[in-house]
Amino acid sequence: MESALSDNPGYSSILYPYQHRYLTDNSRFKAAAFCRQGGKTFTTTLECVLDCMEAEAAGRVCKWTIFSISRDRAKDAMDDGVKLHLKAFAMAFEELEIPAPDIEETVYEVRLPGGSRIRCVAATENTCRGISENVMLDEYGRMPNSYKIWAAIFPIVSRSGLKLRVISTFNGLTGKFYDIMFSPAMAKVFSRHIVDIVTAVNDGLPRNIEELKAGLNDPDAWEQEYMCRPVDAATAWLTYELINACEDPTAGIPSRYRGGYCYLGVDFGRVRNLTTMYLYEDVESVLKLRERRELERERWQVQKDHMTELFESYNIVRSAMDATGMGSEPVEWAQEKFGLHRVEAVWFTASAKLDIGTRLKEKMEDRAIRNPRCQLLKDDLHSVRRVVGPTGIPRLVAPTTGVSHADRFWACGLAVAAAAQGEGPDLSKIRTTSHLEKSNSNLFLPDGRGGWGRAHKGDKYRGY
Repeated sequence: MESALSDNPGYSSILYPYQHRYLTDNSRFKAAAFCRQGGKTFTTTLECVLDCMEAEAAGRVCKWTIFSISRDRAKDAMDDGVKLHLKAFAMAFEELEIPAPDIEETVYEVRLPGGSRIRCVAATENTCRGISENVMLDEYGRMPNSYKIWAAIFPIVSRSGLKLRVISTFNGLTGKFYDIMFSPAMAKVFSRHIVDIVTAVNDGLPRNIEELKAGLNDPDAWEQEYMCRPVDAATAWLTYELINACEDPTAGIPSRYRGGYCYLGVDFGRVRNLTTMYLYEDVESVLKLRERRELERERWQVQKDHMTELFESYNIVRSAMDATGMGSEPVEWAQEKFGLHRVEAVWFTASAKLDIGTRLKEKMEDRAIRNPRCQLLKDDLHSVRRVVGPTGIPRLVAPTTGVSHADRFWACGLAVAAAAQGEGPDLSKIRTTSHLEKSNSNLFLPDGRGGWGRAHKGDKYRGY
């Protein structure tokens, strides 16, 4: 391969260093993950062409088959890759398009004067049998039934000296391509290349990384398509698309409070995690965030002061608070101070978490909740994953990111769970604190009968 490139210095000069590194790696088994628009088809088909050119010059015959994810992709590999290079090298070739009714596919083929050839065809269990030659799997990570395709293809290169190339972007944390790129066992067999957008740009590829990232506006897609880091979005409990659909730039602004019924969710933390307090107002059956307070390593008294201010500032009908572990004491305090009717203790069992997460997801699917545009909140909501244990029972889990362990997710979910308990209560049955009973200024009058405290003015605790 190096000799073919050195014989064509003009062509070699247009290659970026990462393309050159890939092409000059002559390992028998080679796999590569390329970022989108990083020249994957150009680079990988060039290897097939250079290999055939070397063989022709030496009086040998070289044969390659490129298996693509679809018929259209096979044709693209032939037109935009193989034939493009052959024409650039001024190589004579015969072009064929061969219908194959027995496998219901079309084979695109070029033949060189010395007998070498390159074929492109869609990968199926039928097309991957009956030959023995060099193979390239194009976008293998996106192929359905990747393990069955692998079982059919690998024997094609059994004969010593034949090469296998496996090329793709990632498609989650499963499938044979993921196994090839990351398993220790495959590291003993395959030479592996990963070309992310940062590597490509550092090597000279003219792309504006920040512009692409902002335009895509999808962290999962960015990680997988451009940074070559597989992400299993299929297990995300809340997709970014769903989260984005429930964003509202006017959410999270206390001054927009209308005096309606409010619901508060509190997830307690003390040392390792945040204490998160998310308060929503019911605005025509849509829960709209009015305040969110995120406290890191604050003393219990400070946290209690925040809760007191929220209860005094908003018409809180009901709250749901995490009483698991260290949360038991502040929840008991809140129940004594604000009343059992208004404070519900929630223990985070696996079933309770699934129920809370399900209520939040349903609310978002109904577009009946509004959150501010905030990347920290967005990533926290997206961090929760659905996993199935050995007994087959699903549960929700989340990694710790920074100081958060999906604490914002659980505060949102607890607020939604509090709102799901029913309509607004009969105010005459709600016991308020003596402090509030003495206060007559700035009372809410949502229904003409009275209210529960003073209106909180200002944006001191917006959390942005």
